[in-house]
Amino acid sequence: MLDNISLAADAATLSPVALFLQADIIVKAVMIGLLLASIYVWAIIFTQGRGVGKLMRASENFERDFWRADNIDKFYDKNSGEDLPSAKVLAAGISEWRRSTKGKIIDRDGTRERLGIAMNSAIAGEVDRLADKIGTLATIGSVAPFVGLFGTVWGIMRSFTAIAASNNSSLAVVAPGIAEALFATAIGLFAAIPAVIAYNSFSQRLNRLESRLGRFADGLHATFSRELEVDA
Repeated sequence: MLDNISLAADAATLSPVALFLQADIIVKAVMIGLLLASIYVWAIIFTQGRGVGKLMRASENFERDFWRADNIDKFYDKNSGEDLPSAKVLAAGISEWRRSTKGKIIDRDGTRERLGIAMNSAIAGEVDRLADKIGTLATIGSVAPFVGLFGTVWGIMRSFTAIAASNNSSLAVVAPGIAEALFATAIGLFAAIPAVIAYNSFSQRLNRLESRLGRFADGLHATFSRELEVDA
């Protein structure tokens, strides 16, 4: 009976809250940092996940309406204020078209080249802007396990120190330090695993968006090229 009571008490001291409270200040700092990183990861997942999905749907609708429009200039003047990747690509193309064709003499080959450069630059800028916070996920996903491992090493060092100080290698002496170490590793993985999964998911979405923008830019380039041939 007394042994059962002792085991229950030991189990209580190995609960997550107890492990944090009895941990060394270094291990506590590691745990707190990893918990904050985990919270930040989930905040990015919820905000970026919803935002990127909404942005892709809005861009798809924008492109569909554009190809249905009868007049490109009127459509652009009406929708130039849209804060969408497709709208930015269209704006880059229209701006370059208007600058390149405002003179009496038009360099058709040069205009085609400048149109491609302008729209490709717009695509790269939009992808970079959307990937800004996503890069943080990759950083957390790669660094968090090593930070947790640092807490693990520190906790094991404390266990060996406790053994040397008490001259006792029983499980009751080493268990708290080892448990703290493993708990720090678990928190590191808790932060890293969702970050890696979310990063891969967002990267695939951005790749699809970049491909869609590339196809849209190719269609615009073909349209402008036909206009140059008509003017010729």
